[in-house]
Amino acid sequence: MSSSAVLFDFDGILVDTEWAIYQAWVRTFQSHGQELPLSLYTRCIGSDFDAWSPKTYLEDLTQLGFDWIKMDSERQLEIRASLEKEGAIEGVLDLLEEIREKGLPAAVVSSSSHNWVDGWLDKLDLGGFFTEVVCKGDAPRIKPTPDLYLEAARRLGLAAGECLVIEDSLNGLISAKAAGMNAWIVPNRVTAGLDFSLADRVLGDFRELRESLFRP
Repeated sequence: MSSSAVLFDFDGILVDTEWAIYQAWVRTFQSHGQELPLSLYTRCIGSDFDAWSPKTYLEDLTQLGFDWIKMDSERQLEIRASLEKEGAIEGVLDLLEEIREKGLPAAVVSSSSHNWVDGWLDKLDLGGFFTEVVCKGDAPRIKPTPDLYLEAARRLGLAAGECLVIEDSLNGLISAKAAGMNAWIVPNRVTAGLDFSLADRVLGDFRELRESLFRP
């Protein structure tokens, strides 16, 4: 492997959180007689609601206002309950163990909050695999801008071109490429229909990723 570090997105890459989040939003829309197509929802995957907002979309569809503070709190409880027994995505642990055996630094780079990401890393005992965890608030802007990935490279003391990014979203891919990094995509059931032609590689799962990294 020619890269000097591997930078992982979090949601949809290390843990399959995105499907539960999407399904919770689908139920919110259905409770108001509306649909939320996956093709629209994926616009905010890997970023935040500045990229595209299901809240604004539901308001436009219904011409109603909503108590989003209350609804967000209820939805978060619903999401956490549905993910209570969720573990790392299949193949992730084997890959992280081999990366550590090879002596390569690894980092998590996520548009989500530290509270969310660090909580999951602690829960699944994954934190020890990562030299750095860079999240929303650690750089001026989140994905799809390059800021978070550039901050991760800075903390690792590496040039951007020395870093390999593992992503699942289009916003994450755009961010990595804007930072000047190689980017490999492992799609999941939320992002599988997106156009990843900008990626350096698109892989089917983490077994294939591990083979491509260490036994090309």
